[in-house]
Amino acid sequence: MKKKLLLFLLLSAFAIDAQEKMTTTKGVIVFEASVPFFEPVKAINEDVNLILNTKRGIISFVVYIDRFSFERSLMEEHFNENYMESKKYPKATFKGLIEKFDLKNITPVAKGYYIKGKLSMHGKSKNIRVPAKIKKVADGIQLISNFTLKSDDYNIEIPYIVRSKISKNVKVRVKAVL
Repeated sequence: MKKKLLLFLLLSAFAIDAQEKMTTTKGVIVFEASVPFFEPVKAINEDVNLILNTKRGIISFVVYIDRFSFERSLMEEHFNENYMESKKYPKATFKGLIEKFDLKNITPVAKGYYIKGKLSMHGKSKNIRVPAKIKKVADGIQLISNFTLKSDDYNIEIPYIVRSKISKNVKVRVKAVL
């Protein structure tokens, strides 16, 4: 009887903890580092893993660098080998807090929030604070964030020969339904 009670309590604890977390493995990140009058530098990754602790507002994500796809395969090859060195630095991670987040206040009307935390990529980490829109959708909670990152902040070097064709200010769009 004691063993059954202990097992029941353990399983209940895991179920309660699971209700505090929302996840997805199908988040999307699009980045663009295009410069006017030159070929677009744009990629998409549709396999982003996100976890949201709904009780604390803590959010984290993992994105594998080599899963970004470009329109041109040569651009993708240069991105992985020369710029992001994806064999040496295979993933980017973020862990942070959605400021003033309360699950009870999430409605079908998007509300603005700020997310602050540490973004680690290409062997460097930097604290960032970015805006986000969050709303309730049929499948869960939708999060959309648009912000700009600087390649220099993460020691991503752009060779001199193409420096005028690739922006050092990279526009990033994150979209996920948790």
